[in-house]
Amino acid sequence: MKVIPIGIWGGYPKANGATSSFLIEHDGFHCLVDCGSGVLASLQNYVQLEDLDAVVISHYHADHIADIGSLQYSRLINYYLGKPAPALPIYAHDKDETNFANLSYKEQTIGVAVKETDIVQIGPFEVTFCETIHPVYCLAMKFTVDGRSVTLTADTEWNDRLVEFASGTGLLISEANLYEEHLGKSPGHMAGSEAGRLAKLSGANRLLLTHLPLHGDQKEILDAAKGVYEGDAELAVVGKVYEV
Repeated sequence: MKVIPIGIWGGYPKANGATSSFLIEHDGFHCLVDCGSGVLASLQNYVQLEDLDAVVISHYHADHIADIGSLQYSRLINYYLGKPAPALPIYAHDKDETNFANLSYKEQTIGVAVKETDIVQIGPFEVTFCETIHPVYCLAMKFTVDGRSVTLTADTEWNDRLVEFASGTGLLISEANLYEEHLGKSPGHMAGSEAGRLAKLSGANRLLLTHLPLHGDQKEILDAAKGVYEGDAELAVVGKVYEV
C-alpha cells in the first residue's frame, strides 16, 4: 500500500499548495481521501483524473470538499470528448443531506453513504470509520489490506476512541492544526503533542502530521509530537511516497 500526500494545509492552502488530502494506492487502485482547495491541481502530478477509482470524504467543510465540483466537471468534459467512464463513487456520510446529494452529478459521480458502523470494501481496501470530535459530523477512517493499515484521524480534537480505532496501525496520519499555546482554544483540532500521544497510545509504527496551520514554524508542531512519541514522526511532504 502506498500513501502520497496531495496537500497538507488546514483551512486554506498556501500559494501553489493544497489543503489536507491523500492518495492511497494498492494494486493499481487509486483512492483519494478528501478533495479540498487546490487538491485537483496537485493530484494531477501523481495520477490522471480519469484513472481515479474512488474518493472518500471525511466531512463537508470547504477545505475538504472545495474541489469536488471541479472533479465532477473533469469527468463531464471527458464524456463530451467521447471518453465516458463509469460513475466515480464518492463515499461520505449522509447526515448533511444537501452536501451528500451534491456528490452525485449527471451520472459522472455518485455519492455512496457510509456510517460509523460500516465496514466498506473500496477496491482492495477494507475501510472502517470512527466519529471524531469536530464542529460538524466527521469520520476518521482506517484502510486495511493484507493485514496492513493506514489510519487517518481527519479533523478532530482529542478523542479517546481514536486510540482503540488506530490500534496497531502501520501509519497514523494525524491532524495537528494547533501550536501548544493554542491547545484547547480551538474546538475540533489537536496540537502536536496530542498527535504524538495518539501515536504512542495506539502503538502506531509511524506518525505523519497534516492539516497544518499556515502561520508560525510548523517544526514546533513536529517537535511537540516527538516529545511524546518516540517512533518515526514527520510532517507530511507533498508528493513523497510512504509505503505501508
